[in-house]
Amino acid sequence: MVAGWFVTGATLCGLGVLLGAFGAHGLRDRLTPDMLAVYETGVRYHLNHALGLLAVAWAVSRWPNAWTSSAGWFLLAGIVVFSGSLYLLALTGTRWLGAITPIGGLCFLAGWTALVVGVLRAS
Repeated sequence: MVAGWFVTGATLCGLGVLLGAFGAHGLRDRLTPDMLAVYETGVRYHLNHALGLLAVAWAVSRWPNAWTSSAGWFLLAGIVVFSGSLYLLALTGTRWLGAITPIGGLCFLAGWTALVVGVLRAS
């Protein structure tokens, strides 16, 4: 599972860079400043938590248990739900997507909490 989390994190880092460049160069003239800011928030959280998946890969290699592994699943879900909903909101203007964004934020919190618990239980 270590390689899986590392590959997932590295892939999502690359995708985050690609989406950030797309936002900076392809969307600047197509989105309002407010919607561009929403998109950029999605990219920022996407990249930060993709790096978090690299930390999960390291933690799973050092302290393998259900908690450290579940941290990766929560962070992945957070990227999909939080950042994904912001990307779609910015690109489509569909306002109800903003209502599911906090679910992704809760996934991020659950992921970091699971990582802490996993490391503490294994230490």
